Amino acid sequence: MSTPETSRFVRLRVEVVLEVDDADAVTKSALRRIADEAEMPASERAHAESAVTEDTAEALAYLVDPFDLVSQVPGVELQQASWSCERIDYDPDSPDWDLDEDDGDDSDG
Repeated sequence: MSTPETSRFVRLRVEVVLEVDDADAVTKSALRRIADEAEMPASERAHAESAVTEDTAEALAYLVDPFDLVSQVPGVELQQASWSCERIDYDPDSPDWDLDEDDGDDSDG
């Protein structure tokens, strides 16, 4: 299905719910990652350290890299990525968390 009207670009949407059972380990890992970034300006480093120390979701956002999700996929190159983490109320038995639910997008994936 390669026609001039078909875009080579694909938006991949991924939603992941994680259970954090050791927030301290997540925070320490994020702080190590920040410390390893030698070229990070001091003001940016201080801000990043503060953010990951105050909020485990921020620490996770700092540790998760969308490039890692696709770097080993042959024939693709990551063009743009954005991501965020937030604390949520999660009930796996709730119909609100049905992963098979159609999100209203008519495109086939």
